Amino acid sequence: MISLEFDITLRQGAFTLDVADRASVEVLGVFGPSGSGKTSLLEVIAGLRVPSRGHVRVDERLLLSTEQGVNLPPHLRQVGYVPQDVALFPHLDVRANLLYGATSHSRRGTRLSRLGAAPSRLPSPDSRHDLAHICTTLEIAHLLDRRVADLSGGERQRVAIGRALMSAPRILLLDEPLTAVDRSRKDRILPYLLRIRRELHVPMVYVTHDAREMDEIADRVLVLEGGRLTAHFSPSRPPLP
Repeated sequence: MISLEFDITLRQGAFTLDVADRASVEVLGVFGPSGSGKTSLLEVIAGLRVPSRGHVRVDERLLLSTEQGVNLPPHLRQVGYVPQDVALFPHLDVRANLLYGATSHSRRGTRLSRLGAAPSRLPSPDSRHDLAHICTTLEIAHLLDRRVADLSGGERQRVAIGRALMSAPRILLLDEPLTAVDRSRKDRILPYLLRIRRELHVPMVYVTHDAREMDEIADRVLVLEGGRLTAHFSPSRPPLP
């Protein structure tokens, strides 16, 4: 479980995203139609967009504050981000794509050391984020020597999620991870996401416009429309073990 707090205003042409929330959950769902600001919110949390005002805090760690002049770069935020287009490296096989995430984690620790961060603040590897464990959880060990071009849509999604997990993130951002697959494939991939929640204990922000996905995976749901938070609720289902 993690505490995520944000209060931001982001202007993009005629569109303005103006949202605020604070939640301590395992999976925060962000739900709404296309163009409502879901992806923009993830990109602000990840450090890929800078709002005109506001702040983002994960647990007690301040990632962004326009008032205080704080804006940690993406590689120092300890945030794993899986965009809609997956963005795997086509010239690398699956193994190399996954290990790139671990290399990013190592580089982040080196950069923090150079900035004078105390060793106790540096991300430390653990068994949840090693290659074997992630491959077992996502059932992708048999894909390690495959080229990206030879993967199905569902396999690419699982590899992209695995690469993000290899960076040992404090929080994982998933931008409509099942939008490009049909219903039968969704039903096969969703259990892997539930396993991340249940077995790896990595908190997630999960974006979708599919109410069924949201009901199955999220603890708390924010509803966005036109760049505004219009509702929030907890799905009516028993908690996962």
